[in-house]
Amino acid sequence: MTAEAEVLSLKNIHMAFGGVVAIQDFSLDLRAGEIVALVGDNGAGKSTLIKIVSGVYTPTSGTIRLGGETTSFADASSARSKGIEVVYQDLALADQQPVYMNMFLGRELTKPPFGLLDKARMRQESQTLVDELDVRIPSASSTIRDLSGGQRQGIAIARATHWASKLILLDEPTAALGVAETARVEELIANLKAKNLAILIISHSLDQVFKLSDRICVLRRGEQIGIRETAKTDKNEIVSMITGVA
Repeated sequence: MTAEAEVLSLKNIHMAFGGVVAIQDFSLDLRAGEIVALVGDNGAGKSTLIKIVSGVYTPTSGTIRLGGETTSFADASSARSKGIEVVYQDLALADQQPVYMNMFLGRELTKPPFGLLDKARMRQESQTLVDELDVRIPSASSTIRDLSGGQRQGIAIARATHWASKLILLDEPTAALGVAETARVEELIANLKAKNLAILIISHSLDQVFKLSDRICVLRRGEQIGIRETAKTDKNEIVSMITGVA
């Protein structure tokens, strides 16, 4: 892997909470324009890893490199400022607000001289983005509570895409969706590769993992079992790695 292609590099990451080891010696490199799936049973350490990469947790030991440079995150805001965005299963959207206000939540645009909200510009930029990503909603002025689960997930992914310059983390992005909406969101995720971002996705659906990912990283009880190229493995091997049963 060239330094130019490397977006995120995790080396020998260890995470312990008191005497409980959550992550044991984890290493992974992510490249631009690549989707890596993180899989494992409940309690395997997947969400802990997402929280380490997104700045929520500071690892007990190990090295994080971003864009080839060693870095650390003081908190989630620090990770966001360095181009990392997360889409959680619960979306973290403000239901009573319109789409465009959610798109700029905490990063609202203002206009001089009095610092009033520039709603017209936020609305326009949001509409351009949802059109570009083909997120099918009535308009950027629609209120979040009036949208379906799939549309809301589309907005959450669009927001992450708007602000991420390096990496998007997706934590079970379709867990609460029906079949049709899941397919729509999967299409949206696949299209993110064209934006040359690195994407790390947690999913319990192996069908989804094999459909979307370039590589699969398996965790079991906090231990990294292995990484496989998706095209060179199959579900039986991945299930064996997850369960420890040959």
